[in-house]
Amino acid sequence: MGTHHHGRTARLELDDQSLREWDALVLASGPEGIVLDRSAFYPGGGGQPPDEGVLLWQGVQTRIAGVRKGGDLELIPVEGDPIPPAGTAVTGAVEDARRTALMRTHSGLHLLCGVVFRDYGCLVTGGNMEPLAARMDFDLREVPPGFKQAVEDACNAEVEADRRIDVKELPRKEAFEIPDIIRTATNLVPPEVEDVRIVDIVGLDTQADGGTHVASTKQIGRIQVAKVENKGRGFRRLRIKVSD
Repeated sequence: MGTHHHGRTARLELDDQSLREWDALVLASGPEGIVLDRSAFYPGGGGQPPDEGVLLWQGVQTRIAGVRKGGDLELIPVEGDPIPPAGTAVTGAVEDARRTALMRTHSGLHLLCGVVFRDYGCLVTGGNMEPLAARMDFDLREVPPGFKQAVEDACNAEVEADRRIDVKELPRKEAFEIPDIIRTATNLVPPEVEDVRIVDIVGLDTQADGGTHVASTKQIGRIQVAKVENKGRGFRRLRIKVSD
């Protein structure tokens, strides 16, 4: 895969989801944000929150509290931390425990989505996540008896099946020829996007998605369906927890 860019920043995390540390050059900086030439900080999107971490330079540490998508990717420093000036060589490091938990959770949501679509034919109307906990909303008019336990059991059977999770890019036209590629009730892929990033839980679920994922369903861990809530008009919210 070629390197992805946002503004002047090469986005390393989309090509290597296991990358946690790298060298970079500061292109611009201020208390509002720091722009690097290359970064593996996921900027957030698709329900997945942005990464946190640090920049190390000349014996100094700058903590990164989040990422803002403007014309460039701007890393948001913790207030009061020293700011590396433009031209500084830095080492960037993503906080591993948080990112790995978010990758497991994001893959868990795709697995949930695949199971509910396969077994109940329902589309997703929304979702959100934090590390190891998430919610997903489905267009489900009637909740069948035993639904909560049946979904949980089916999800964990797919975890045990250790299905590969592949990430690839396809030209827009080719991507949209895949049946059910958009599992949301509305198509969220902007019209100007020429290459669509596809996340494929092999044999279960294929979706357009820009987030970061683990390499197989086994790496997600155990999925618990903690709650099924009625959100009115036939919308049901499933809350899940992910554990080792």
